[in-house]
Amino acid sequence: MMEKKPLDWIALTGAKPLGKRPYFFDDPAVERVLAVTMAVAQEVAVLRERLDTIERLLEKGNADFSRADIDAYAPDPAAATERAEWSRMYIARVLRIVQQELEALNTPENNVDIAAIADELGRI
Repeated sequence: MMEKKPLDWIALTGAKPLGKRPYFFDDPAVERVLAVTMAVAQEVAVLRERLDTIERLLEKGNADFSRADIDAYAPDPAAATERAEWSRMYIARVLRIVQQELEALNTPENNVDIAAIADELGRI
């Protein structure tokens, strides 16, 4: 019988997926910044969820809990709804600039001419 080796999580996180990586921008530096930013945003979301779990366990009067308790926690429907709303708002904040640019493309009549405003302010 073969002995199972423990998973090397560091190696797994650095593993490349099969196939070509999708690129959304012409500049590779922009792609890298986007990838790093989204990875950090994902980690913040995970930390926020774990902190929410700890807060909810503490609110229940359970000050003696373990990592296993945190990992096993399943939110009730109200907590799950609250978490989903936080996630929706968080993603909207992180991707706010993308949303604004999409809105500008869809409703160009609402766009503000910053140069014209600057010229006008310069005349005042």
